[in-house]
Amino acid sequence: MPHAVRIKSHGGPEVLALEEVTLGNPGQGEARVRQTAIGLNYIDTYHRSGLYPLQLPSGIGQEAAGVVEAVGSGVTFVKRGDRVAYSGGPIGAYATERIMPADRLVKIPEGVDDTTAATLMLKGLTVQYLFRQTYVLKGGETILFHAAAGGVGLIACQWARALGVRMIGTVGSDEKAALAKANGCEHAIVYTREDFVARVKEITGGKGVPVVYDSIGKDTFPQSLDCLAPRGLFVSFGASSGPIAAFNLGLLAQKGSLYATRPTLFTYAAQRDSLVTMAKDMFDLVLAGKIKSEARQQYPLREAAAAHKALESRVTTGATVLLP
Repeated sequence: MPHAVRIKSHGGPEVLALEEVTLGNPGQGEARVRQTAIGLNYIDTYHRSGLYPLQLPSGIGQEAAGVVEAVGSGVTFVKRGDRVAYSGGPIGAYATERIMPADRLVKIPEGVDDTTAATLMLKGLTVQYLFRQTYVLKGGETILFHAAAGGVGLIACQWARALGVRMIGTVGSDEKAALAKANGCEHAIVYTREDFVARVKEITGGKGVPVVYDSIGKDTFPQSLDCLAPRGLFVSFGASSGPIAAFNLGLLAQKGSLYATRPTLFTYAAQRDSLVTMAKDMFDLVLAGKIKSEARQQYPLREAAAAHKALESRVTTGATVLLP
């Protein structure tokens, strides 16, 4: 029987429960996927805790890779036997098998294994839209990226290096600083003992950076604004320390006619054509050897609660996968 992790109430990792589930045949426009690797992402903890409330009871998880077992009528994007990966779509990736809208599935190219694909579809596509769409980096820029040793951060380090961008990253320890630098981050600031605003100003000769990418939220705001050059862009794409409180827009004027945006992958990849183009951009860099993404932590699906505890304790680095 297929199994899936379900939550019946919002709360801590203990609310995650692995249960037997019944799956029917895929309907029109759907595909049944036997999953081989499931990506763990910080947004999963928001859904579990209720920061981003779900309609309960619910599955959880948004990213995985696997093999198509069957397709419903009208499906032309994929066929039985295809290796596929996805992010977004209906929540419920923490499962051994599931039914998915076929238009959310992307074929995994030869040369990319399933586990790698499962670490990339949400985190890698996030970097794609951040670097290639939200603020289009051309090369030669200096940027600030918080949580540079995390799952998204390590991909960002490599992508920045591939683009010829000088990346300043914040990290929580010397070990994470070394990891970020090894992946292409030029300057790693250990925020637990260094003033990241002062260090950014020092590195940039007082000019600041044109863009700050911030997935931390409450703990790094509004200091992130102080790192921006006049007319710079603050990109808030997560809130691992808690959401940013409401603020007067006049603050953006005071700090240099700044811009601020709160983008999501689900908006950028809403149309299939956009999703496929973004995935090709990402996988081309992987196949060229410019981005390597490995699962630095692996947990059996039944230990999803332990994986959540590790992620929220900030003891993990890079990507984590759950194995069915």
